Amino acid sequence: MAEFISHSADETVSFAAEYAKTLKGGDIVLLKGDLGAGKTVFCKGLALGLGLEDEILSPTYAYMNDYSGRLYHFDCYRLSCGEQAEGLGLTDYFYMDGICVIEWAENIASVLPSGCRHVEIAKTGDTVRRISYE
Repeated sequence: MAEFISHSADETVSFAAEYAKTLKGGDIVLLKGDLGAGKTVFCKGLALGLGLEDEILSPTYAYMNDYSGRLYHFDCYRLSCGEQAEGLGLTDYFYMDGICVIEWAENIASVLPSGCRHVEIAKTGDTVRRISYE
């Protein structure tokens, strides 16, 4: 995996906007990081890089936010298994043309397709983040 050190939320947004240019429709990105690491900030950058102007919010209580069918932002923190994701219809989005970004993907690992990309954000200081990606 490659690494990028971000010194601010703005740098994380800029990096994610560039990372978005490496993605294509149908890609699934598993976004890992502790609470407060900057996963939603990273998603804001992805949206910017995809040319979306929507306000990006954490989908914690909605499970998934759909941004114009081009970006699907999942938060699986409250799910305990892949079958719950299937029951909610979330797995249907894995096979559409948008880019899926999934937080807490380990909670639904049993239903994730092969070939997912991985991004991990680690908080290493007040504003410093180590972003590991492939």
